[in-house]
Amino acid sequence: MKLSVVVPCYNEEAVIGRFDDQLRTVLDGLAVAYELCYVDDGSLDGTLPRLRALAQQHPGTTRYLSFSRNFGKEPAMLAGLRAATGDAVILMDADLQHPPELVEKMLDLYQLGHDQVIARRSRDGDRRLRTVLSRVYYRAVNTWIDVELTDGAGDFRLLSRKAVDALLALPEYNRFSKGLFSWIGFDTVSFDYRNAAREAGETKWRFGALVNYGIDGMISFNCRPLRAALYAGLSLAALAALYALWVVGAAFVGGVTAPGYVTLVAIVVGLGGLQMVMLGLIGEYIGRIYYETKRRPHYLVKESDGAAPAPVRAPASSPTAAVGQRPR
Repeated sequence: MKLSVVVPCYNEEAVIGRFDDQLRTVLDGLAVAYELCYVDDGSLDGTLPRLRALAQQHPGTTRYLSFSRNFGKEPAMLAGLRAATGDAVILMDADLQHPPELVEKMLDLYQLGHDQVIARRSRDGDRRLRTVLSRVYYRAVNTWIDVELTDGAGDFRLLSRKAVDALLALPEYNRFSKGLFSWIGFDTVSFDYRNAAREAGETKWRFGALVNYGIDGMISFNCRPLRAALYAGLSLAALAALYALWVVGAAFVGGVTAPGYVTLVAIVVGLGGLQMVMLGLIGEYIGRIYYETKRRPHYLVKESDGAAPAPVRAPASSPTAAVGQRPR
């Protein structure tokens, strides 16, 4: 069999050499043919020259793509999956937080017939607040969305060719891979591993990016928030009707009195805030429809190692990917 390892990279100059050495040491000890597919997501440091050097040093086993700018990790993973030619594909990060030595265990489980093998990291070493917030988020999001998301199960996983083809057949522009992995199903197995520290460089996941990612997960696989907004509106209308009846009844019994200022302000501010939340929620869905209808490609490739890209296994109406590609 042939194994492809897809590695999205963004400003990983300080660690990419160590990652390649450690991963290649593991793979050379396994009885499989392999290729390493690096995707440079518009890095601003020396990541791209390092990838060029790796492709020249290991011409038979190293491939790379470089985007015209930073498009994000989701497009980078999509590009890597499109370029991968192996019977099985492993997605992993270049910062060595995904230990290369786990590849052998993933292959063993794949050989048992599993189409997805997930390496689920523990929360050891994380800040307590982040661990608590993560668990609360996953518990809440799984009550909303139509697929199951598992805390600690990220992009570090092995996918069979059947699973990869299923992912590439999904044409949507706004991609939330955690949800897509769960949505395609197939035979899945997972195992836990101890969280590893980043060996060099800085994390790309700031608090704001994590919040945005969490919102994407909340609304990418369902329209229940819109239904909740409808229920909230109906409930408020019913409360307003009851309050109006109460005011009329009080006027008949005790006469007309001046309404309470605090009550009025609280109602106006509360309803105004709720309306803004509902409008923002509707806007999120409309924005996604807007991007889907534009049919822009997920990314543009400015440079590659010259290997012919794998055919895009997606409907003919889906956007193409390698616009402007210039081999080196």
